[in-house]
Amino acid sequence: MTAALLAAKLALGPVLLPQARWVRRTALRLPEAEGPRDGVVGEGKPAMRVLVVGDSSAAGVGLPDQAQALALPMTHRLHEQLGATIGWQLVAQTGTDSADAKQLVQRAPLYPADVVVTVLGVNDVTAQRTAATYVGQLTALWHDLRQRTGAKWAVFCGLPPMGLLTAVPQPLRWYLGRYSDWLDEALQRWAAGHGFGFCSLRWAADPKLLSHDGFHPGPALYPAWSEKLAGIIAANRERWA
Repeated sequence: MTAALLAAKLALGPVLLPQARWVRRTALRLPEAEGPRDGVVGEGKPAMRVLVVGDSSAAGVGLPDQAQALALPMTHRLHEQLGATIGWQLVAQTGTDSADAKQLVQRAPLYPADVVVTVLGVNDVTAQRTAATYVGQLTALWHDLRQRTGAKWAVFCGLPPMGLLTAVPQPLRWYLGRYSDWLDEALQRWAAGHGFGFCSLRWAADPKLLSHDGFHPGPALYPAWSEKLAGIIAANRERWA
């Protein structure tokens, strides 16, 4: 932990802990999006396959159907941009952090994949995982997925600006925002250093993009997010094709 974060945690601890308990007790619990979590977009044999692994945001919490969430719309954008048939699979569950993700995928029947996309980090912030632990867990997850699916490349989604979460009171909101900045910067450096893709969520800085629970992405955020992810994958075709 950075010196500034540690100092803030020590100074604000008597306020942060009760606020965190209050948020856990009062947070609105929304269901995950319904609908299939794998399939093919296009005709014939897929020219590429993508696996999305993540938490409640990847699972589409608060949305009615996967068609409005992340994985399936991203696949449609890839189909349009590449002019090819695309296979997709989603393995996601509410509350999953970087450590839980490895257990989650170990229980799942995984299909072959060319590209892995991860949506993890918010629950690492709330669990107060260090940047080294967070990046280390993602490293282990990638090695496991590469071995099991044959994936050649990955795109790691950054953390959202948690300082904008309207469901969280101040100063806890400020503290979570600074903590998410720390993990986001560590992830971006690690991804760049290993030749992976990185999809920043720093652009999602308008509280109006949040779901009505004040915590999860809202329906207006997913189209832009899926478009950005598809663009990153399509632009780096030489890394996975």
